[in-house]
Amino acid sequence: MPINFRRKAVPLTVRSMVVEGKQLRVAVRPGTGARPPLLMVNGIGASLELLQPFVDELDPALEVIRFDVPGVGGSPLPSWPYRFTGLCRLMAHLLSALGHDQADVLGISWGGGVAQHFAMFQRQHCRRLVLVSTAPGMLMMPAGPAVLAKMATPRRYLDPAYLGEFAADLYGGTARSDPERVSELMHGQNRVGPRRGYVYQLAAGAGWTSLPFLPLIQQPTLILSGDDDPLIPLVNARVMHSLIRRSQLHVYHDGHLGLVTEAAELAPVVDRFLTAGMSGGAPGSGDDSGRAARNGAPG
Repeated sequence: MPINFRRKAVPLTVRSMVVEGKQLRVAVRPGTGARPPLLMVNGIGASLELLQPFVDELDPALEVIRFDVPGVGGSPLPSWPYRFTGLCRLMAHLLSALGHDQADVLGISWGGGVAQHFAMFQRQHCRRLVLVSTAPGMLMMPAGPAVLAKMATPRRYLDPAYLGEFAADLYGGTARSDPERVSELMHGQNRVGPRRGYVYQLAAGAGWTSLPFLPLIQQPTLILSGDDDPLIPLVNARVMHSLIRRSQLHVYHDGHLGLVTEAAELAPVVDRFLTAGMSGGAPGSGDDSGRAARNGAPG
């Protein structure tokens, strides 16, 4: 399915906030207040703009909170490197500053690691968890050496020609059939921060793994993974699904960037999951095989 660059007329407030002594660039799309907000954590090197196609497809009644982590996009570089624990504490304080005690949390790729950590160590602030194109950290089935080498630098965000050449190798899925449009999405909608901010993100997750505590995660969890993801192979999602007790797995037919390239298909999946308990239902504990089969992906 081609990328949809159409933007809906949805109100959005982008502002700079000081949280726990750190300046953050924050975007809030207001909702009706009837549902907990959705706090989104982006991938490495990505600013909050990159997830706009997905946000546009979500139920407009849902409040959506995005932020640039320190040193990325419009958030200034911090004085020192940080770890996931400090970033999760910062997220909890951000929620409080916005008037929320609790939120649903969605993390993609690197942000999925942060989201897992948040669900475990800031559990009182996390109602439900959505993990997209992510893995349990250091103890995972890694990408190939060539892919990992390209991820070691932010060049794919800085050089459109470079990304156009290697998009298929990095992201799979839509990037194989239409690398130029994926390059346009990455460069047209992403605000690049300083190189050191990218290095700080790499350092934040160095040596981290969630495997020991995944069975202790209590929140209902939706795991989304593409069947053609060179960066985070599908087997990682299956491992997390087997260890998180209240989880369901939805496999979609695309690659690492499926959340934005297949936003119209995946946003309703996330919406249904986030509202299931509110309507008296509960997420299943097995694979989301029915929905996966309908969109052509293996269950």
